[in-house]
Amino acid sequence: MTRIHPTAIVDPKADLDDSVEIGAYSIIGPNVKIGARTRVGPHVVIDGHTTIGCDNTFFQFSSIGAPPQDKKYAGEPTRLQIGDRNTVREFCTFNLGTAQDEGITSLGNDNLMLAYVHLAHDCRVGNNTIFSNNAALAGHVHVGDWVILSGFAAVHQFCKIGDHAFVGMNTSLTQDVPPFVLVSGNPAAAHGVNLEGIKRRGFTREQMNAIRNAYKLIYKSGLTLEEAKSALAAAEADAPDASAQLKLMRNFLDVTSRGIVR
Repeated sequence: MTRIHPTAIVDPKADLDDSVEIGAYSIIGPNVKIGARTRVGPHVVIDGHTTIGCDNTFFQFSSIGAPPQDKKYAGEPTRLQIGDRNTVREFCTFNLGTAQDEGITSLGNDNLMLAYVHLAHDCRVGNNTIFSNNAALAGHVHVGDWVILSGFAAVHQFCKIGDHAFVGMNTSLTQDVPPFVLVSGNPAAAHGVNLEGIKRRGFTREQMNAIRNAYKLIYKSGLTLEEAKSALAAAEADAPDASAQLKLMRNFLDVTSRGIVR
């Protein structure tokens, strides 16, 4: 049966799997749904129209599903959606979406959110990411898979961060980061490819070389973004084993809205 500490307050309308654990003094709102084997520690508040998957762990003092910190929010039934196998450490704040976007804030699967991480309204975070202590996303930020945000990294609203990117400690990010790129600084600047990350994930030598060459096309060749996209398309034909990675970088250049970090 569901293991709920006697001091916890769980609204009878909340939908909790029988295997869910709720710690002391935690509060679960009426529109919350929590999947199997998820553990909610003590002093956690989960509210709003929030759906949480299976095998997640929430440490103490987090606020999950609170209204967005947006003056335009007028109580609309927007949502927060969290996938499976995420670890959410102390004092994290994840907000609902807003009606001005698609109305949903989302966190995928297998993510590690360290203490004091903030996901603002309408953020979309993929899978297998690591957000270190005090990393913060403003509203409408989209983060891909396997991204690492170091401690105290701050991301401006509407920015996009591509798959396998790495954002250094204390970085102030106001533009988009293409896939595989390592950025740091205040303001942020690009400092090459996240080679250590892609090595750990089993990328082949051909794939790593192709990604490095793609970085040179974007950052070192003097090409405009449109010219770089054409060059990347040509490079895909010459590196069939890395075509998926090069296409990922090229497609990102198609959707960047704030320009890329240089």
